[in-house]
Amino acid sequence: MRESTKLRRPKARKNPREVEAALLLDAALRLQEVQSRWDENRANAALHYNHRRWGIFLASIGTGDQALPCEVRHTIANLGLFVSHETTAIAADPRPERLTALISINRDLAAGLLGHA
Repeated sequence: MRESTKLRRPKARKNPREVEAALLLDAALRLQEVQSRWDENRANAALHYNHRRWGIFLASIGTGDQALPCEVRHTIANLGLFVSHETTAIAADPRPERLTALISINRDLAAGLLGHA
């Protein structure tokens, strides 16, 4: 049996901040689409999706080679608490205008992660 003569390129690792920003932007887009074409069932699904993405994001902020400074992690954790509280409040009283704060937070934080703040 001959060994393959092709060299395999190592897979390029994505910057963790870019991945986190993409998660937040994707959630913001889903919330925006629901807000534009209001449907309570879709709103609940988008809120759940956003909540899960925030869970992933919060779990990652203090890990890896690019761990954020303590003050930044604390601020993001507080935003996460606000997002969780707001998600619960919106689920109890769903209205399209209530999604605006979550959309803005996701977009602004993603911009900061990407260095576009």
